[in-house]
Amino acid sequence: MRRLWLVRHGPTGAKGMCGWTDLPADLSDVARLNRLSLALPWVPVVSSDLRRAVTTADALAEDRPRLPHDPALREMHFGAWEMRTHLEVEAEAPVLARALWAEPGDHAPPGGESWNALRRRIGSALDRLQAAHPELIVVCHFGPILATLQRARGISALEVFAQRIEPLSLTVLTRDESGWRVEAVDHRP
Repeated sequence: MRRLWLVRHGPTGAKGMCGWTDLPADLSDVARLNRLSLALPWVPVVSSDLRRAVTTADALAEDRPRLPHDPALREMHFGAWEMRTHLEVEAEAPVLARALWAEPGDHAPPGGESWNALRRRIGSALDRLQAAHPELIVVCHFGPILATLQRARGISALEVFAQRIEPLSLTVLTRDESGWRVEAVDHRP
């Protein structure tokens, strides 16, 4: 059996689409971090290589084994739309912006990554990591958590886009020979 504890990094305060921009996380809510840490098992911790995920993982790791940061766990790459608001992007490129959110799949921001490319990247990374560590805490981002949840539930991107994933929330997924089981989504201990 394989189990993933997916943790979204701490809040950044960013107002635009924050993909590969390396912003810090606000980890000032120590009580919330402590509650989250207590909800996690003593298994290895891995994070994306972006600072907001690294510092969140470091704060939660305590004595848990800490694996090297993995760039394959990064958020979706928004290319030219990085750090811009949805309104700004829609005003500049309305057809592509609407297609990206209404028909996610192979549409991508200029110089960025499509939803399907993100799903493939995250799926491959988690399969690789879980081959060595069947039980794993993964501190990452909104998009990777949604992509993994979409895979586990076998639902469309539009369906999974309706799911909230708050900063410092926990999503727990189990996978065995019968398939995936979703144990918790956006849980805030």
